[in-house]
Formats: sequence, structure tokens, C-alpha cells
Amino acid sequence: MSENTSSIVSKVWSFCNVLRDGGVSYGDYLEQLTYLIFLKMAEEYRKPPYNRDIGIPEKYTWDNLKQQRGAELDTRYKELLEELGQKPGMLGQIFLKAQNKVSDPAMLYKIIDMIDKESWVMMGVDTKGEIYEGLLQKNAEDTKSGAGQYFTPRPLIKVMVQCLRPEPMKTIGDPCCGTGGFFLAAYDFLTSNYRLDREQSRFLKNKTFGGNEIVAGTRRLALMNMFLHNIGEIDGEPMISNSDALIADPGYRYDYILTNPPFGKKSSMTFTNEEGEQEKEDLTYNRQDFWTSTSNKQLNFLQHIHTILKTGGQAAVVLPDNVLFEGGAGETIRKKLLETTDLHTILRLPTGIFYANGVKANVLFFEAKPASKNPWTKEVWIYDYRTNVHHTLKKNPMKYSDLEDFIKCYNPEIHFSRKETWSEEATEGRFRKFSYDEIVARDKTNLDIFWLKDKSLADLDNLPDPDILANEIIENMEASLASFKEIMATINGEDEGN
Repeated sequence: MSENTSSIVSKVWSFCNVLRDGGVSYGDYLEQLTYLIFLKMAEEYRKPPYNRDIGIPEKYTWDNLKQQRGAELDTRYKELLEELGQKPGMLGQIFLKAQNKVSDPAMLYKIIDMIDKESWVMMGVDTKGEIYEGLLQKNAEDTKSGAGQYFTPRPLIKVMVQCLRPEPMKTIGDPCCGTGGFFLAAYDFLTSNYRLDREQSRFLKNKTFGGNEIVAGTRRLALMNMFLHNIGEIDGEPMISNSDALIADPGYRYDYILTNPPFGKKSSMTFTNEEGEQEKEDLTYNRQDFWTSTSNKQLNFLQHIHTILKTGGQAAVVLPDNVLFEGGAGETIRKKLLETTDLHTILRLPTGIFYANGVKANVLFFEAKPASKNPWTKEVWIYDYRTNVHHTLKKNPMKYSDLEDFIKCYNPEIHFSRKETWSEEATEGRFRKFSYDEIVARDKTNLDIFWLKDKSLADLDNLPDPDILANEIIENMEASLASFKEIMATINGEDEGN
């Protein structure tokens, strides 16, 4: 990090800490930075050598705003947010339903002054990205805000991208993109591994990425995150839709899908009954392109991903354990996935890597195939990075280096030359393959397969640290409680929600 970059980051964080003391959350501060940096960049684009009209009325330009003080600044800023939220294109989407969360005009002016001292258009993408991604991570760590569910660990994202190895002039989709982490990692991979010509660079900037995010605040952060990383145009149309991806087949297809569908098994909607009481009802999507109907969110996203993936397209999807073993619709979908795609790899993830507790997840890697009478999946390779692995977010977070052995075993460039690290003699090996016949012979086509022995159960000397044990106990209890609530909801004929 350069001295100038370090100075900017330090200023951004110093204001963040002061505002926190005044009751402004990381998320609120992040939103205000989004509005103000966008305004400053729009002002820079308005002037030579760019001379671009972004559509901001003169009364609400950056130069006008920074001349205001005290109550006048507070009033002008609120008017600005409301006015710009009604504009078309990227401008309107960034400011959609925007509100001022900085109640102290003096502090607001200090933030404006800090932003004004930098040339954001000319600033390096790495610098802007580092500032914004750092704030996104801090926001995710604020467990009370619930923002963690929209933040996939960056080392895991990087590993998934390294395995898919996206190529230039190909499209990349994420139907539940959160703050845009997968897009940015794919962008970094493409710019780092290829010498892009002008046409490829334009395609990467404007046509490569597309997705959905239904949470307005999260979508705003994703749009700004991408824009600060030089993806999209300040006066262009947003690449991320605010519609529910599961409602219908959008009609377009992607070469790659990288995604982590939202946590929680059930999709539901809330309505007011005749007595004026709030009720929840399971939401089942009636789509002809789905293999089966279910209210399970992850199963529906898996079916949707199959729909929007081009023939020959590749997907890497983070999914919870229940997708691997659940009966009924789950079994039907697993069988169809094995038949219509080459489901070649499953990475079993450890607990303690997500901001939401109680999550036991996996990454499924598969390639879409054309129609065939015979199943496309011949064998599934499973890498167990869960058994005897202990991570916590604060003391022992998962790093990219922790999964380098998985990437080596995955062998992204030459799949057919993979080798198992497990054998009858090497029983500690984490990489093992199972044939299609072995899998479909299992009860309910269960893909939740593991073979390593848990050492902590057999050897007290190998027990992890007490804080890790405590976290694992909490996660297991929360996961069990969530399952029990779902059972009770089923018994009572109602959904308790997520």
C-alpha cells in the first residue's frame, strides 16, 4: 500500500470510528460514502477532459453542495438525495430511496471535505477498491446489522474463480450477487491473467457481468463497488437487476455462474389476513423450466442456475448441506443435476468461515451439457476440507493458502489427470472420487459423503482451542435449533420464517 493510499484509508476509517460513537453504523456510513463519492466523481466527469453530462441538476452538483454549511447543508443534502433517486439509469439506482444518516452537519461537511481533496476518477482502481472492500468487510463483521449474509469470504471467492478460470469475451452471472464479490474477483483474474486488447477491455467493462440483488441497500453497495473497480459507466444502465431472480426465466444465458445463494431454507412472503394480522406463507415458484416445485430457496436457485447456464457453461455454487441429502424435491433435483450436467467436484467447507453462525456449506462445481439419454456425470470428486479443520473469523480466519491444496487437486487446467490423495493405505487423504453408480445407489442419492475420522473424538490431546470448541458448539446448537423450528413449522402447518 502506497503512502498516499494509506493516508486516504486512514482518513476514511477515522471518520468511521467517530460516527460509530455517534450511533452511525458501518452500513450507514458506507451508504453516505457511496452517495458522496459518486457525486464527486460525477463532478470530475462533468469537467474537462471528459465533459460528460451525468444528469445531475446544477443545484445538486458537488461544487454546489460543498459550499453549504450547517442547517443549509443538511437541507440541501436531503433534497439532493430525494431528487437524484428519481433519475433514470445508474444515477437513479445509486440514490434510490437514499436517506441522510449523518445528523451532525459539521461531521457531514468534514466527510465532504475529505472526499473533495482527492481526485477519485484518477485514483487507482486498487486504492478505491481497497477502501470500499475494507468497509464492506467491516460492515459484514457488524453482526447486529445482518450484513454478513451478503458477504462471502473473499479467500473462498478467489479459490472458486481460480478453479473456473474465466476467459475474456465470456459472460459471468450471479443471480444473488450481494455486494458483488464474485464479479470483482473474476474481474481481477481476467485483468491479471490476460493482456486484454481494446475490444476485450470494453467487453469486460460493459458486457461481462450481470445479476440480481433484491435488497435495495445491498444492491446499491454492489453497484458502487463495481463502479469503483472500473466496471460499468457512471451514466450507463446498471448491470444488476433489483428483480427476484427466481420469478421467471430471464431469457439470457451465461458462460459462467459464480454465486452464494442466501442462507435460510424457505422462501416465504408476508401478507395481512382478514383480521388484520401478519401471516407468512411458503413461496413456491411455478416455473416450467424447473424440474420440480419446492419452497426451498437453495434448491430453487440451483434449478435457476441450471436454466441460465449456457450449454458448456461452468458453475461454482455455495450451497448448504441440506441440498446434498434432503429427500423429496432435493432428491429429484440431485438426480437431474447428475443427469444433465457434469457435477464433477464438491468442496466440503468447514464451519467458522461465514458471518452467519450454524452454516455447514459446500461448493458444487458443474458444467452444463446438451440433452442426452445417458447421465453426463461419470464420477464426483469430493475434497473434504471440513473434518479436523477448525476456523474462527477473528483468531483463525480461513486464508487463500488454506485451500491451495484443493486447487492443486482440482487441477483446473487438466481435469482428466486428477489423482486421489485417499487410498486404502493413505486413509487421511482429503480428495476422493465416487462413481455415478456408487452415488445413485445411496439412499436418496445422498451426496453428503465423508470418510475421514474426527480425531478430536478419539484423541483428547488433539482437541482444538477452547474458543474454537465453543464456537463449534454454538454453531451446532444454532443449526439444530433452526432445523427444529422448521420441523415445528411443518407440524403446525406454517412457516416460522428465516
